[in-house]
Amino acid sequence: MENQVGNLAGNVWKTLSSEGPKSVAALVKETGEKKDMVLMALGWLLREDKLKTEVKGKCTMYGLK
Repeated sequence: MENQVGNLAGNVWKTLSSEGPKSVAALVKETGEKKDMVLMALGWLLREDKLKTEVKGKCTMYGLK
């Protein structure tokens, strides 16, 4: 599973790099992966200090540093 999450983290990074900040729901739709997998990929990128977060109302947006 670690390889799958790592690969998804790479895909999420590429998506954010080309399209800018997105919500979890948008990333789920964009990647076609389950929400829990996207959350693990975001955690991976946060752990590597590659993401910034911004709360807009009730939504958290994730973007690259």
